[in-house]
Amino acid sequence: MSSHRPPDWDRLASTPQFRHLLLAKAGFVVPATLFFCAYYFALPVLVGYFPELMNRRVWGPLNIAYLFALSQFAMAWIIAFLYTRAARRFDRMAAEVVQMHEGAPEEAKL
Repeated sequence: MSSHRPPDWDRLASTPQFRHLLLAKAGFVVPATLFFCAYYFALPVLVGYFPELMNRRVWGPLNIAYLFALSQFAMAWIIAFLYTRAARRFDRMAAEVVQMHEGAPEEAKL
């Protein structure tokens, strides 16, 4: 049986390092979510307010509205890729927070 105890998550959550981790995550997730929502809802807004522009043919039967709709799939993959890269950094930060907390003397953990 392992002598490794799980971290005291309540105490760990109150540390400045953990709060910094949460701010770093929010610093990516919130802007990325807002950007994607704006990008997603731009299509119906543009089609509704600028139908002539969105109906302009680009190549054969393909118009700007179709290209914009297809670009949303690419944008979802791009944001997923960027989050995966950022998540590696968040995971390293989380591991450092846990390691720092586990290595600190009991008095410093309070």
